[in-house]
Amino acid sequence: MYGYYRVAAAVNKTTVANPQKNAEEILSLIQEAQEKEVSVVVFPELTLTGYTASDLFLNQTLLAAQNGSLEYILNNIKSVDTIVILGIALLEADRLYNCAAVIQNGEILGLIPKSYLPNNKEFYEKRQFVSGRDIVRTTTELLGKEVPFGVDLLFTDKKEMTFGVEICEDLWAVTPPSNHMASNGANLLFNLSASNELIGKHEYREELVRTQSARCMAAYVYASAGVGESTTDTVYGGHALIAEYGATIAENERFSLENSLITADVDLERLRWLRINESSYSDGRRKKTRVITLGALPQISELQKEITPAPFVPSAYADKKERCDEIVHIQAHGLIKRMRHARIEKALIGISGGLDSTLALLSTHRAFEMMGWESRNIVAVTMPGFGTTSRTKSNAVKLCEALGVTLKEVDITEISRKEFEAIEHDPEELSVTYENVQARARTSILMNMANKEGGLVVGTGDLSEIALGWSTYNGDHMSMYALNSGIPKTLIKYVIEYYKSNEAIAEIIDDILDTPISPELLPHRDDEIVQETESIVGPYELHDFFLYHFIKYGAKPSKIRFLALKAFDIKYDEETVTKWLKVFLKRFFTQQFKRSCMPDGPKVGTISLSPRADWKMPSDADMQAWIDELE
Repeated sequence: MYGYYRVAAAVNKTTVANPQKNAEEILSLIQEAQEKEVSVVVFPELTLTGYTASDLFLNQTLLAAQNGSLEYILNNIKSVDTIVILGIALLEADRLYNCAAVIQNGEILGLIPKSYLPNNKEFYEKRQFVSGRDIVRTTTELLGKEVPFGVDLLFTDKKEMTFGVEICEDLWAVTPPSNHMASNGANLLFNLSASNELIGKHEYREELVRTQSARCMAAYVYASAGVGESTTDTVYGGHALIAEYGATIAENERFSLENSLITADVDLERLRWLRINESSYSDGRRKKTRVITLGALPQISELQKEITPAPFVPSAYADKKERCDEIVHIQAHGLIKRMRHARIEKALIGISGGLDSTLALLSTHRAFEMMGWESRNIVAVTMPGFGTTSRTKSNAVKLCEALGVTLKEVDITEISRKEFEAIEHDPEELSVTYENVQARARTSILMNMANKEGGLVVGTGDLSEIALGWSTYNGDHMSMYALNSGIPKTLIKYVIEYYKSNEAIAEIIDDILDTPISPELLPHRDDEIVQETESIVGPYELHDFFLYHFIKYGAKPSKIRFLALKAFDIKYDEETVTKWLKVFLKRFFTQQFKRSCMPDGPKVGTISLSPRADWKMPSDADMQAWIDELE
């Protein structure tokens, strides 16, 4: 399933000091996990006995009962491929250890002792247990078999999954063991816990799990002891969490009186390649570890994870103002720095009434507002040509007037005709030459006018166009500061909508958002746009989706197609997705030469195609391997 694994956190109904009764509940949850195609399920700390058995851990009867119940579980899951992680007390070398047992097909694959034992306030673990933090390269006998034992154990399926296990307080330590596990290749981390409930503690606990998944660039699965634990002095809520690279993707309802199992599909292939693509992960120190190979795992028949069709756009609408403010501030302050450094007081923008030039103008205007600069020093130039419609021109003019900027008009039709004549091009031949002459004419006008005005040409081209090479080389490809170069088309729409809070321009923005995307380089027909970009290169929402997964973690084309079909559901069929994905790949590879010499511009999100920032690629790289993989 393209690197996806289903993981689970289980919280069983607990009866303190009754391992056999607990074993029955555990088995029912294991069976549920197997039926749900879960690869690994983790249970709470000291699962079989209950965490709060206290000094009963020092009694031979409880340990014997625990081991008997563990053997009972093993005998009943010999045909279960799902990996089970249970908490047990282990007697080894006349010391008692709080351990995690990793089990598959009725066999114990390894035992991991707890490193950090809390011993303050309501916790007295050192009264019964000792730390196993120094145990490495060791085995122990359990139920008549020799089992790997130590904090140096990792487990792998020899494909995408490598996981490690830590126990409760280990996560709360200054240097959690999971840090070292992640540095040694673990992209999936499990925690068996017994964290009691205090006012606000569950929020801090969730934050701890979530941030640790981010720090380790891993998925983190956490299961804590439930309400069946002793309430002599504390209450346990049975908190279960699953986080993936800084985001909580599954969480149960605490204080349940019944068994609880939460599942989530995590993309371990993505996490492995993110470590290579965008972090200092490879500088982490490696330690000697023992890696245990797992047996065959349950396979996911259908992905249950929601895939967002707009990965560049914030999913929570409530965050819109904050996120848009941040984007605009990045753009504005980038432009402010450039203008102040160059001692330039004027900004020139080619304004068309389209999305890109609208955002560039709005963000430039915001920069001038921040600095208290005169809005009249923003020179917006409308340059109507053969394809310009009254709708787009009118929107451009009305927006400029509403913002109080200087508006100039230079008609390029006669300039273009003279260029056609000079290069002996038939103006009836509506070819690329016909279009590019106009695009370069507009850029030439802006550059020359900037010289005359003593201003800086603000570029309007966006990240999506840069990815596709949808620009004219040395035409709209060029500017003095490419303000939108870090923002894809789907995000530009999102940010422009944010400006609707300004009532003076809300109606204008609505019409701009409703206008088909077009360079307007081919003659209009009855004042209607005839050249719609998305009918030529494909839907921008698809291309932005392709771009994100292709650049973010180097996803294979077949996986990108798989995810797109899931994300867009019935909106696009497989034939359509494949068609436009091929277009994306071909254009992305063949148009790199434009990116190799693109002008400066601010990085806004996690992806940039600037050769000086995120993306370095030969201009003549061959695409065939990617096309072959897709086919």
